[in-house]
Amino acid sequence: MTIEGILSAIIIGAIIGVLGRLLVRGRQRIGIIVTILVGIVAALVGTFLASLIGAKDTGGVDWVELGLQIGLAALFVAAISSRGRRRSLL
Repeated sequence: MTIEGILSAIIIGAIIGVLGRLLVRGRQRIGIIVTILVGIVAALVGTFLASLIGAKDTGGVDWVELGLQIGLAALFVAAISSRGRRRSLL
């Protein structure tokens, strides 16, 4: 992987992670690095799922793929945030 590929994965991951974080209600007690990592994973899994359903290569903006990525990021942020909250209460 080239340096441009790594940088673009970090930037796209940050954007997807922040958008997913905006969809989750309440305060999320996770850092920016975790948000970026969640965004990168959600982008990869969302792209994979979009290719499985045949919505990856469409003309114009791939709204289905983008929706899957942001939805997965929100799901992952909520799961990680609630996991940290339970641990801190014990």
